[in-house]
Amino acid sequence: MVRQRCTSEQGFTLIELLVVMIIIGLLASLVAPKMFNKVDSSKIKTARAQIELLGTALDSYRLDNSMYPTTQQGLAVLRTRPDAVKTWDGPYLPKDIPLDPWGNRYVYKAPGEHNEYDLTSYGADGKVGGEDDAADINSWEN
Repeated sequence: MVRQRCTSEQGFTLIELLVVMIIIGLLASLVAPKMFNKVDSSKIKTARAQIELLGTALDSYRLDNSMYPTTQQGLAVLRTRPDAVKTWDGPYLPKDIPLDPWGNRYVYKAPGEHNEYDLTSYGADGKVGGEDDAADINSWEN
């Protein structure tokens, strides 16, 4: 008995599926690098915005306490009252101190080498220096 194929049972051949998959792969290889560059640049912009936000909170702290927090006190005093500071009127940030977009802590030094305080993200590599997304992002350069 010979079975005939109905027109409703038509589908794609293996060759057609492979051609479509190759085309999708080629398109993805062209688009993906551009999308990853956008991710890197958005992380850099986020780090700059967070440094600016932290700078505003540090300025508010200074207005209340007549000085910036010391390096030893760090950024934690923006959320938690230190024992020795009587004029603290915080918290100066609505949420916990953020990590930089690469998951590292911001580096705070006061007095700083460039300003009254220096605030830095070491970028993607988490080390001093670097280029592109591994470059340092500094408060004195914003």
